[in-house]
Amino acid sequence: MSAATPTEQKKSGGLLGNLIFNIVLPVLILSKFSTNDYLGPVWGLVIALCFPVGFGLYELYKSGKVNFFSVVGIISVLLTGGMSLLQLDPKYIAIKEAAVPGVIGVLVLFSQQTKFHLIKSMLLNAQLLNFDKLNAALEKKQTTAQFEEKLNTTNQLLAGSFFLSSILNYLLAKWVLVSAPGTAAYNEELGRMTALSYPVIVLPMMVLMMAAMWYLFSQIGRLTGEDVEQFLQ
Repeated sequence: MSAATPTEQKKSGGLLGNLIFNIVLPVLILSKFSTNDYLGPVWGLVIALCFPVGFGLYELYKSGKVNFFSVVGIISVLLTGGMSLLQLDPKYIAIKEAAVPGVIGVLVLFSQQTKFHLIKSMLLNAQLLNFDKLNAALEKKQTTAQFEEKLNTTNQLLAGSFFLSSILNYLLAKWVLVSAPGTAAYNEELGRMTALSYPVIVLPMMVLMMAAMWYLFSQIGRLTGEDVEQFLQ
């Protein structure tokens, strides 16, 4: 068995950390240790939410730059915790769960009208494509305008994935959160919602995002007449 490269170790470590601190530990505490025999509903909720918030802040500190999605994730967790501690009706949690990705979807659509085009920014930041080489090939084929249209279409597909997440988030919260906040039963339901968020919400979003990227890369090949691998960093 060959050893993993440093890059592979970093990626697997990041994914494992995400799963442990954002899913496994919060779900375990909310589901098993929020009864009066252990932490109680309030401290169980507070400690469970400390893990994703702490991990998010650590990731921001480690990267050395502000990541919009990380910041939104931290704010979303804090809102969930605040609303739960204030014992607001669970319907407000459902509205918040729908509002966060919904607002992001609107911002994604709006970004294509600005210089901060989200898809282009993502590709540049991830250093996936050699844009100088790509732009030269597009200019040679006189297909630069068509490529901008394909970028906008990809941006719209990405926005669609957030709108799908908004709908699924709302339905999941309405289905799972039925107990009164401030109780062990509510914490257990919050843990169940967190556990179900990956298969019910994250996976469909990932499929849509991958489809959007596949569409863009296929259009690059069509518009340049060259293999897309020629433009990968």
